[in-house]
Amino acid sequence: MGHSDKAADGLAGKDDTRDGDLQSFWMPFSPNKEFKREPRLFARGQGMFLYTPQGRELIDASAGLFCVAAGHCRPEIADAVHRQLQTLDFAPTFLRAHPGAFELAREVATFTPAGLDRIFFVNSGSESIDTAMKMALLYHRIRGQGHRQLFVARERAYHGVNLGGTALGGMVNNKRWFGPGLAGVHHLRHTALSQNKFVVGQPAEGAELADDLERLCALHGGENFAAVFVEPVAGSFGCLPPPRGYLERLRATCDRHGILLVFDEVITGWGRLGEAFGAQALGVTPDLLTMAKALTNGAQPMGAVAARREIHDAIIAAGPEKGIEFFHGYTYSGHPAACAAGLAMMEIFRRERLIERARELSPFFAQAMHSLRDLPAVADIRSIGMLAAIELAAGASPGVRGHEAQKRLFDTGLQLKSTGDSLIIAPPLIAEKAHIERIAQHLREVIATI
Repeated sequence: MGHSDKAADGLAGKDDTRDGDLQSFWMPFSPNKEFKREPRLFARGQGMFLYTPQGRELIDASAGLFCVAAGHCRPEIADAVHRQLQTLDFAPTFLRAHPGAFELAREVATFTPAGLDRIFFVNSGSESIDTAMKMALLYHRIRGQGHRQLFVARERAYHGVNLGGTALGGMVNNKRWFGPGLAGVHHLRHTALSQNKFVVGQPAEGAELADDLERLCALHGGENFAAVFVEPVAGSFGCLPPPRGYLERLRATCDRHGILLVFDEVITGWGRLGEAFGAQALGVTPDLLTMAKALTNGAQPMGAVAARREIHDAIIAAGPEKGIEFFHGYTYSGHPAACAAGLAMMEIFRRERLIERARELSPFFAQAMHSLRDLPAVADIRSIGMLAAIELAAGASPGVRGHEAQKRLFDTGLQLKSTGDSLIIAPPLIAEKAHIERIAQHLREVIATI
């Protein structure tokens, strides 16, 4: 097939690119062949909305990929990044630094749970997970417990796609093609119980599933585990809130066996559950907390790990007086432009009370999402805070209906994230009630045709 033929084939859909060739970009987490036959593209964003190259408007029901909490194209963030790039475009944070990284770390620490005030910057949620794994291993090693090499995570969990995060993850298609990844990772059962269908918030049933951790400790020796990784609410699977008492049981078991508890808050962080982080919303404090996405409103790639001060201080104290204590980091850790975006976002969080807005809007959001329960194709609805998933009854094979539904929704004016047959709704926190009603109406119209 020649170049012109590829262009004609690749642009048969509604949303053309300027030069007509879509083949060079190998798209992540996408059906590349299908997309390039019928592309769906964005050219512009503003507030709650995204726009195709032809100017067609779509309401963004998933805040990009859970990251655009303050709405698209905030001029305050763009201006801050622009000024930073004109002033200092790059500064190494290996042996050197720039003031913005320290300033942003201090700002982030005013939002994190008490005591988790040592901030290590990375570039993505995936990197934050591998960073937290290394922190856990080193912390135990410098305390004379280097035998703690095992990790625990959960089925149906997503912890990014680096080798460590893939091993921790519990979503089958993210694991099956790449072998076991890292050895020494064990998984708790998931909490998606049939008796908890259509529950708003935390379900009543299933807290005892946390006792799987005690069983693993009995089988392998609790003294051999380094850390337990959990999402306070499983996000990428499709909004799976923890049963009441579940996280508390995990915390208690970790404390009994000296295991670190790590919360993956890449999705649940920065207001999604009506508090700064899921740890505060759900009343359980971890030892390490990972974040990304809304940290910069998605305007610059950035992630971070918030560490309990005792963990940081132990690692730093154990290192040489004039040498490196933690042999880990990335070229772009604490990048000046990302820090500028993060600082601008911190100001927006405070000035516009985005976290408080999310808390106040959550009951209306839940009511709107659960109003779709009457549709025959709906198998379950799960929601907590400003996060919800509508699970469709499986079609010819798992995931087919969800995939077709998200394409139809795009064509009718709504953008969201789908995983399998679950449609995941997580709008920007600037949403008004009218936006929520519009999202629900789009969903109703499309799901009713399935």
